Amino acid sequence: MERREFITLLGGATAWQQGERMRRVGVLIGLTADDPELLTRIGALLQALQQMGWTDGGNIRIDYRWGSADAERIRKHAGELVALAPDVLLAAGTPIVSALQHVTRTVPIVFVGVADLVGGGLVASLASLGGNTTGFTVYEYAISGKWLELLKEVAPRIQRAAILRDSDTIAGGGQFGAIQSMAPTLGVEVSPVNVHDAEEIERAVTAFARSPNGGIIVTGSPLTTFHRNLIVTLAARQRLPAVYPYRFFVTGGGLISYGPDVSDQYRRAAGYIDRILKGEKPADLPVQAPTKYELVINLKTAKSVGLEVHRRPCWPAPTR
Repeated sequence: MERREFITLLGGATAWQQGERMRRVGVLIGLTADDPELLTRIGALLQALQQMGWTDGGNIRIDYRWGSADAERIRKHAGELVALAPDVLLAAGTPIVSALQHVTRTVPIVFVGVADLVGGGLVASLASLGGNTTGFTVYEYAISGKWLELLKEVAPRIQRAAILRDSDTIAGGGQFGAIQSMAPTLGVEVSPVNVHDAEEIERAVTAFARSPNGGIIVTGSPLTTFHRNLIVTLAARQRLPAVYPYRFFVTGGGLISYGPDVSDQYRRAAGYIDRILKGEKPADLPVQAPTKYELVINLKTAKSVGLEVHRRPCWPAPTR
């Protein structure tokens, strides 16, 4: 979506009818306000809402807060949004859902980008949600093993893999565990790299690259997304083949990704927001898994790290 189109949607165009109550939606995302990926996600949300008859500044008001992958800021913004008395909240990622649940157990929460609902303590059971929270999971942990398979397939000489993860989350451990269980079969030694801050990432990746036949797997988390430009730059500088969880890593210069369509999750979340605004309860809306996975390859990056990628019949068309 172009910036001008985004601003048009964001500002809204039509005034609500006299006597009709303005509905309020709070949105909390862990990116920064100037992140291009944010523009894409919010654009998808707003377009879907508009197709359902909701216009920001018209019959709804959307209040945004950006977490910038900072736990303290996320907690602060969670309190601010709930204080605005929204009709529904949109939360992106487990840390943000958890922060909002600590503030309210009554305001409906629709989430996107969450991996392990039960393990993360967000719901008691997938069979019976209850409570005020529902939404769209991002993937099963088993997909993480596929990332190692892809790394080995695209770079057969790989013998070692650094797994970039957020060790403070259950999802970080779950994804690493799935990769670790696949490693002996593929003859790859895997080692975790924590992603608390930029200095830690750069230091660990640089040290890892000193030995030959290495590659990188980047697991999905708000922190890896926040630090994605640094991670992609380091992989290119060290000529390390790398597999990423989402397309936007590859369009930003990464080698290969396999995962769900993130923007599609925001479009689908708009449908749940619409249903809640029309009176349905979160407990009656089932948690849904991704419906679309995509494999994306950056051929220019492959060439720069000395790899030849041959398209298989079952692979989607590569980018660039």
